[in-house]
Amino acid sequence: MTSVADSLYDLTFTDNHGAEVPMADFTGKPVLVVNTASKCGFTPQYDDLQKLHEELGPLGLVVLGFPCDQFGHQEPGNDGEIEEFCRVNYGITFPLSTKIDVNGSNTHPVFDYVKNRAGGKLGSAIKWNFTKFLVAPDGTTVKRYAPTTKPSEIAGDITALLDS
Repeated sequence: MTSVADSLYDLTFTDNHGAEVPMADFTGKPVLVVNTASKCGFTPQYDDLQKLHEELGPLGLVVLGFPCDQFGHQEPGNDGEIEEFCRVNYGITFPLSTKIDVNGSNTHPVFDYVKNRAGGKLGSAIKWNFTKFLVAPDGTTVKRYAPTTKPSEIAGDITALLDS
């Protein structure tokens, strides 16, 4: 599947309360897009993601979590259960989408876009939870980070985008 969008800002997603969110709302801001899961070894990265949201959000960073159950059935809950888990265990206040697919024929358009803009070492397919994509404020430049890369380790890249 090839993305037809020219910019991330041409797309939308549905938040975990059922509201359609235009990515255009984030025009001119760096956006960190992450496929998340509640029962994964990388789930503690929610702490770092929330910290980035709290520290760099007021400067313009947008953190978006996209729950996905495509890897080892590590996101089994419904949208309400996922939100409660994230709030209670990690204090998450950044936006979460409804549960989506990041690979295959039902790949969400946001992930189709970021994967095609920043392929991985083994092709564009996402291999596991907590793959991270940093989209520059221009909405077209995308940098990909492995699940093993802690969100705190990309703070410098985010700060550079905020300063540009």
